[in-house]
Amino acid sequence: MRHTEATIDAATRHGEPTAATHPASVRCYVLATRPAFLSVTLVGVLLGLASAWHDEVPLRTVEAALTLLFALAAHAGANVVNDFHDALNGTDAANTERVFPFTGGSRFIQNGVLSTAATARLGYGLLLAVIPAGLWLTTHSASGLLLIGAAGLLVGWAYSAPPLALASRGMGELAITAGWLLVVIGSDFVQRGAVHPLPIAAGIGFALLVANLLYINQFPDATADAMAGKRTLVVRLGRRRARWGYALIAMTANVSVVVSVMTGTLPAAALLALLALPLSIAAFQSLWHFAETPAHLSPAIKLTIAATHLHGLLLAVVLIFSKGTP
Repeated sequence: MRHTEATIDAATRHGEPTAATHPASVRCYVLATRPAFLSVTLVGVLLGLASAWHDEVPLRTVEAALTLLFALAAHAGANVVNDFHDALNGTDAANTERVFPFTGGSRFIQNGVLSTAATARLGYGLLLAVIPAGLWLTTHSASGLLLIGAAGLLVGWAYSAPPLALASRGMGELAITAGWLLVVIGSDFVQRGAVHPLPIAAGIGFALLVANLLYINQFPDATADAMAGKRTLVVRLGRRRARWGYALIAMTANVSVVVSVMTGTLPAAALLALLALPLSIAAFQSLWHFAETPAHLSPAIKLTIAATHLHGLLLAVVLIFSKGTP
């Protein structure tokens, strides 16, 4: 790919990485994984571990640390694979309405920091590296972990890669919800050795909020996605109608907590997670006004990130400090 002065100037104005600011190094490859956004996986693993701890399952620290390390590696690999396939389909190159660093990819390929081939090697290498760790954890847990891990890797790959390319078919939100719910369930499973209703109840709302982060990020990308034939939900609905989807996902996430408390699956204190709801409401209000002016969506995206993290962390804290209670 030829990188013109105009491309580099635009990257500089947006604060994006360039070959000059990110010379080839280990640090460069780490930054290509978009490490700042891996924190949602950290919260998901903590939520799963808190679920096992709540039920007085003895916490095995080595297994917990490896679960976290390789969940982060899987997320990092999925990020890079997404960059690779969005470079192939042309959506990132065509994206002039991106809100960097939240949307439009890492820009490593488009700005000449890494080649397309190097990006593919990095992304798929990270996904493959998770497999031996998963096999080792299975020997220290139960065979069901193989299915959970395989499903998680499949979602990470299928979200971006053809022939499934779930995001391009308007199923990205379902994939993300499934993927991060599996993070919570899998982190609990490593400790517990079985599937249990508690991590499912704790994880579903959190996973939906992670999906809502993906959803709001589609608004700035919608024009480029449509040009590239990437038919996300926002592209299919149009930006104005798609605004309601954000509210629906956020409310479903919070209602799931209420229902789980009412059925006794989560402790009553789990209602504290609803303290994150005002952040989603504020984000929705901003999205309502600026859905068609992507340059103004950065505050709404930041609020969505904050709502997702706060919801998951509050639930984890509740589960930790209500250990052994119904």
